[in-house]
Amino acid sequence: MAPDDRTGGRRVVRGACPHDCPDTCAMLVTVEDGRAVSVRGAADHPPTQGVLCTKVGRYLDRTYSPDRVLHPMRRVGPKGRGEFERISWDEAIATIVRRFRELAESAEGPETILPYSYAGNMGILQYGSMDRRFFHRLGASLLDRTICATAGKAGWTGVVGAAVGMDVEACVDSRLIVIWGSNAIASNLHFWTRAQEAKRRGARLVAIDPYRSATAEKCHEHIAPMPGTDAALAYALMHVLIRDGLVDRDYVQRYTVGYDALAERAAEWTPERAAALCRVPIAQIERLAHDLGTIRPSAIRVNYGMQRHAGGGNAMRAVACLPALTGAWRDRAGGALLSSSGAYPVDTAALERPDLIRGRPRTINMSTIGDALNASEPPVRAIFVYNSNPVAVAPESAKVVRGFARDDLFVVVHDLFRTDTADYADLLLPATSQLEHLDVHGSYGHLHVQANNPSIAPLGEALPNTELFRRLAAVMGYDEPCFRESDDDLARRAFRADDPRIAGWDWDAVKRDGFRRLALPDAYAPFAQGGFPTPSGRCEFSSASLAAAGHDPLPEVVLPRESPVSNPSLAARYPLAFISPPARNFLNSSFANLPAFVAEERGPRLLIHPEDAAPRAIVSGAVVRIHNDRGEFQATAEVTVRARPGVVVAPSVWWRKLSPDGRNANDVTGQGLTDMGRAATFYDCLVEVSRSGARA
Repeated sequence: MAPDDRTGGRRVVRGACPHDCPDTCAMLVTVEDGRAVSVRGAADHPPTQGVLCTKVGRYLDRTYSPDRVLHPMRRVGPKGRGEFERISWDEAIATIVRRFRELAESAEGPETILPYSYAGNMGILQYGSMDRRFFHRLGASLLDRTICATAGKAGWTGVVGAAVGMDVEACVDSRLIVIWGSNAIASNLHFWTRAQEAKRRGARLVAIDPYRSATAEKCHEHIAPMPGTDAALAYALMHVLIRDGLVDRDYVQRYTVGYDALAERAAEWTPERAAALCRVPIAQIERLAHDLGTIRPSAIRVNYGMQRHAGGGNAMRAVACLPALTGAWRDRAGGALLSSSGAYPVDTAALERPDLIRGRPRTINMSTIGDALNASEPPVRAIFVYNSNPVAVAPESAKVVRGFARDDLFVVVHDLFRTDTADYADLLLPATSQLEHLDVHGSYGHLHVQANNPSIAPLGEALPNTELFRRLAAVMGYDEPCFRESDDDLARRAFRADDPRIAGWDWDAVKRDGFRRLALPDAYAPFAQGGFPTPSGRCEFSSASLAAAGHDPLPEVVLPRESPVSNPSLAARYPLAFISPPARNFLNSSFANLPAFVAEERGPRLLIHPEDAAPRAIVSGAVVRIHNDRGEFQATAEVTVRARPGVVVAPSVWWRKLSPDGRNANDVTGQGLTDMGRAATFYDCLVEVSRSGARA
């Protein structure tokens, strides 16, 4: 099907889902008289097979929402009130350019300007291309985009060498599937579909998650470690594998380095020791280790939930060792997958043009934006937010809000909706939805490149990120040819043309057909015979390069900063571990303002185990106060065994202004960073829970 097929007066346009999910579904958008009338999955797309998640299945609700920002606007009331008046694009751009020039020419210089963006749009062009060129040329502060995945990526690549792994489509043939740190039903639907098919064929499914998610409920076994103890659990599995002679010695000898040192450290982590720390039965550790060592093919699907604590990078390193120890990489349906993003030969330098950077601007970590806005030197005096909603999603919300509320901070927000962050904007600019712009997509869950063809004209005066920064560059007087490249030009630069993984096709072919699989073997098993993209060419249990960078050459067990073991005095005041995994109907803070999804979620909830609820006189339906030294928020209690003792769970992320008390889970999370990758530690958090005087 071509991107613009016409049947009976209708057009059907090829697209791709832009949201932060491994699936990157192929979409078909039906258009009548210039209006999109349906969005459905593309049945011919092998990874997603015509199925969209509930959220994206109702994408028209998002596109045609009456709450869309459709025109540039200027703040007219106090910051935080969300009061605006309409202005023209010319006025908006002139205001930005005037302010940016003033700051760039000041004594403090252009690094007082900060872009702030993340994965609100995962398209390669709208995520990072013309925007990066603009801010590089300006000399603005660089943004370290760490809030989601960098700890896991650093840990995984330290062992495996790149963000690559097994082909998720092969999971249907796995005989054992371990789902570690992922509620796949909500966040990786098409992997889950294949896991279910494998289950029907006789595979055993095991979920490792601190709470009984919807996914865990449907697996044969659920192992519920305390948050932040995953490395200890992984080492205990290694201990049993080595102790009981279940290691694939031939694979280890041929394709790994550092086995003896790893075995020595694993010897310290007996099942008994790990069970005491993780608070899981010894029998579960023994059984899973034996399953991993005896069942083939075996697959581990690990996701980023397990790396959101102080030791997240090392935890991922420890888990990444397991398939090499068992030789699971030998099988197409075996091995492990965190992300497939490293399989795509994206030409980041061609898209972002780091050669345009002027001087040596500082780098600011997005995970500590609260501190950056309140205490950096020189101060951040302007922030340009797009593809993100930091007031809702960044940790330690009180600091973030205080920073955005500064009267001397010039705030520009480019978004589809009046988000929590938009309420603090001096200028609020209308962004296009996925149906209104061109893009090209990779994936971090499969191996297909996809095109997103615009199916409708931009609503109102909405602009894509690429066009907005093109216009800003023109008015700033940037005359480099790269600022005049079209979106098609950018798409043609997206991948390295000489890379064999894109052999046989080009952008025009992808745009026409909607998608193309990377030129990888049909029976893709990347490490069946070694060939790891590490410095040694082997799976690195012990890493000389990480040691040179100041890390332990072996994976470490790094305890959470906030736990009864690591911080007993804090735990005496705040005894409950707190996690805030994604709500099923939200994706980060996307979709969290759409009435149908808000109604389905029924307001902020807190899952709490009966053993923790009873001494606090908490019953289901009671409004509770979740609090620590950083802040507090309210939620409705759900007393349930889906939460394990000692852990409370708040499905997130709610917009603050749509929450009953104007707060959300990130009022209690902290800005501490991970051991590797400088990432956020949302799940490294202790709280207390008490009855509130409010009523549900």
